[in-house]
Amino acid sequence: MRSTAGATFLRPRAIRSAVLLTLLGGALPACAATVTVFAAASLTDAFRTIGKDFEQAHPGTKVEFNFASSSTLARQIIEGAPADVFASADEENMKKVVDAGDVTGEPKAFVANRLAIIVPHGNPKHVQGLSDLSAHGMIVSLAAPAVPVGHYAVEAFGKAGVPVPNASQEADVKAVVMRVSMGEADAGIAYVTDVAAAVGKVEAVAIPDGHNVTAHYPIATLKGAPNAAGAKAFMAAVLSPPGQAVLRRAGFLAP
Repeated sequence: MRSTAGATFLRPRAIRSAVLLTLLGGALPACAATVTVFAAASLTDAFRTIGKDFEQAHPGTKVEFNFASSSTLARQIIEGAPADVFASADEENMKKVVDAGDVTGEPKAFVANRLAIIVPHGNPKHVQGLSDLSAHGMIVSLAAPAVPVGHYAVEAFGKAGVPVPNASQEADVKAVVMRVSMGEADAGIAYVTDVAAAVGKVEAVAIPDGHNVTAHYPIATLKGAPNAAGAKAFMAAVLSPPGQAVLRRAGFLAP
């Protein structure tokens, strides 16, 4: 910062940092070096962007992520894994952490998501709907039922009145996308946001509203967080207008 003729000027980088600092949760103590965030795999790209903005707004602070299925993350937290923030792709796994006494305050819903059928680029098997996934010879990739997107997929098949096809039982939604994008599966069920993130490698086949499922994502700070101040600031950043704008650009819906 420099002063000329009694006026104060900020360099462009300093201006951006000041704006981000205001919008993304305010100042942190100087000792707050790391914020550890456990987040659903479907949040990977959006949260990495929010994390970079957060680090820029809080010099000296680093955001470390653990991305996995919400069921895996909930189990790790309950078993004592050190973390500051938990962002789940469903309310059920957040409730498990709340019931275990590992959450401070009330979880906040911050985004929603929807399902899509995911197929390789060009849709070589000409999939048009959920019933096509049970066709003879189809290789289908689904997340395991304990994983939120796997549970939502089972619910969608039920709404459509078609059987759940024989399928792989993947650890999280990113594994489903990977299998389909590599041609190891003819189709799968993923979130619309994951299809958007893999554009050019996969395509989406829409699931009608009457058969689709809305996933509600809650976020919370954790009891005994190694960096409680950082946890509150990161959660505020996710809920802030800039954080929400990042999530909307990734295809997430309002909570």
